[in-house]
Amino acid sequence: MNVKKITVIGSGTMGLGIAHVGAIGGYDVVINDISLEVLEKNFERIKKNMAKGVELGKLSQGKMDSAISKISLSAELKSSVEDSDLVIEAIPERIDLKLQLMENLDNFCKPDTVFATNTSGLSITEMAGATRRPEKVIGMHFFNPVHKMKLVEIIRGLETSDETYQATELVSVNMGKETVEVNESPGFVTSRINAMIGNEAFYMLQEGVASARGIDKALKLGLNHPMGPFEMIDLVGLDTRLSILKYLQQTLGEKYRPCPLIEKYVKAGRLGKKVGKGVYDYE
Repeated sequence: MNVKKITVIGSGTMGLGIAHVGAIGGYDVVINDISLEVLEKNFERIKKNMAKGVELGKLSQGKMDSAISKISLSAELKSSVEDSDLVIEAIPERIDLKLQLMENLDNFCKPDTVFATNTSGLSITEMAGATRRPEKVIGMHFFNPVHKMKLVEIIRGLETSDETYQATELVSVNMGKETVEVNESPGFVTSRINAMIGNEAFYMLQEGVASARGIDKALKLGLNHPMGPFEMIDLVGLDTRLSILKYLQQTLGEKYRPCPLIEKYVKAGRLGKKVGKGVYDYE
């Protein structure tokens, strides 16, 4: 199949990043969210990130202008997806919301439209089961910040076809990404490892082994991690990481039981950079 038009559902951090790289990759991109006011406000973040790329010499002004012109905004789901070749959902990490969206997309989209989910660990097969086209449902797990991170995990559900995989891989490459093929398993590859590292970091912090900054520094300088576990958790969102841990505990066992300290931070509203305070204070 030939993908020309992509719709991204959700204009949060991940949705904006996916729209950004999609437009840079030459695709016509529609961003859908609950209101035009929200969309217009969030769209400014894409422009700002692209302008920074021009300033750093990583993107030409002409390429930026062309990419911006390829992005349109829509607060109406049906009209934003009915002629798209690929729909990528980047809505909150709740299976009930994703299942309802997949069912709606199945009713609104062309029969050959591919549905991709940016989930970091939920079941592709379960989402596919909410549609009449399970062979056309696939996972595209991008990483934050999307316009900088090179990897996309492409996850096959039980019935994902080779044609769907190949089309998704080509789109990812055109977006400037490297890909890894993953057969569906809770947490895939990266989320499963990251959840374990971050959870253990919280246990060490809870036990007083070292400070948060000390733990981050040790992993960056001693293990050559580009970000410390707490820096990563603050970027991803503590609520998102806690949700992933709970899902992995349910599916893979007690070794993924969330540290009580991360639950305490979430209850306190310390959700990370997006609210100005997580493990660290950004205000």
